[in-house]
Amino acid sequence: MGPTTPAPLPEGHTKDEPLSTPSDGPERRAPARDGQGGGTRRAADAAGPAEPAGARDYYRTSETGSPADGPPRPGRSASGAPGPPTGVRPATGVRPATGVRPVIAVDAMGGDHAPGEIIAGALAAQREHGIRVLLTGPAARLRQVLGGMGAVHEIQVVPAEDNLAMDEGALASLRRPRSSVAVACQLVRRGEAAAVVSAGSTGGIVATARLRLRSLPGVPRPGLAVVLPTRPGRTVLIDAGATADPKPEMLVQFGQLGVAYAQTALGVAAPRVGLLTIGTEPGKGNKFTRRAHELLAGDPPHGALPLSFAGNVEGGDLLAGELDVIVTDGFTGNVALKTLEGSIRFATAELRSAVTATRTARVGAFLQRRGLRELASRLDAESYGGAVLLGLGGTVVIAHGASTARAVTSACRLAADLARGDITEKITQRMSPGRAPSRGAHFLRRPLARPGPGQSLRLRL
Repeated sequence: MGPTTPAPLPEGHTKDEPLSTPSDGPERRAPARDGQGGGTRRAADAAGPAEPAGARDYYRTSETGSPADGPPRPGRSASGAPGPPTGVRPATGVRPATGVRPVIAVDAMGGDHAPGEIIAGALAAQREHGIRVLLTGPAARLRQVLGGMGAVHEIQVVPAEDNLAMDEGALASLRRPRSSVAVACQLVRRGEAAAVVSAGSTGGIVATARLRLRSLPGVPRPGLAVVLPTRPGRTVLIDAGATADPKPEMLVQFGQLGVAYAQTALGVAAPRVGLLTIGTEPGKGNKFTRRAHELLAGDPPHGALPLSFAGNVEGGDLLAGELDVIVTDGFTGNVALKTLEGSIRFATAELRSAVTATRTARVGAFLQRRGLRELASRLDAESYGGAVLLGLGGTVVIAHGASTARAVTSACRLAADLARGDITEKITQRMSPGRAPSRGAHFLRRPLARPGPGQSLRLRL
């Protein structure tokens, strides 16, 4: 990679101190949430006399990202204090914590319709649901799109020199260290954001997140969790493509990740776990699934919390709603997920054709419109937000590559809900119950200088 123009250093950072190494002292902050201050005493002392509250933290600016001199945005009272956002309905059933508004780093260049649809969805999440958003990508291009939406000062832009193409795989994370998703992950690692949202290449996102965000204790490989449209409750499928060839022991860890996700996102107190294989009998399956069954049915290793293992489940029962978490390897999970997506699209098209074929059918559909709307809502992939990469020291939501603005808004809401629910801490406590809460132990956190009018935040990797 050729030489690049050095960016201005953030506050409290020296020239020879790389951002990718841990801090020397006990200067760590919790993941960034709007309205909560941060920064180290050393940085404050070096800055000279104290400034008014919020003067040096750009997260404390108004909803427009500039000094508060206009009418308040939705989700903020006239006095400027955070208030209840209008029309908030958690995307996954999580009850948001009062007054806590996580900052979400959105990869504006990921997806088939980037950056237009991505920015529109992020802007809607901030305007309509009170979620603070940071956009990562080429500053000039993002500002041009924001200008066309009349929102050039509403969302903070963090410049990124490169981006991952949709057809690039895991190796692209090494070739493009300054990509927009890498910068977004770095913001989470530094504590300047609480979660990442990207609609880019799944392989590239997983590889980049593994490089930028360290694995949680006891989790050697992350798992990709998706929520299936089952009834009456939802079912979590993990892994859906992050680790294609895991060891049997990793499926036990996937079970722990899925349980923590079901408890946080779906509100299930005691999730029941099943293993996806070719038969319900314990002896069915290949050597890999038989060994995984033995491990899931036994005591969890290393003192982890026990799992409520219900046995094997077949592919035909994925949508039965009998289990809360279904674990499998990433290859099988991805094939099963894509098969379900295609089957739902086919069934939806056939149903639409049937109810509009004749006048009598259209009258019947009109009489059943309420039930049809509920069915369409439950099968609408854009309302689920996306898949969640679990097991890393930060929340990463991977939206569908063809996501529209509405899907990106749902992904931002899902990321905010998980950040409020402290999903990473719950995973840590499940894997190591005796470990003291250590939120922020995997991140390097340093205060960022507040950018001046018309300037962008510069981040060194």
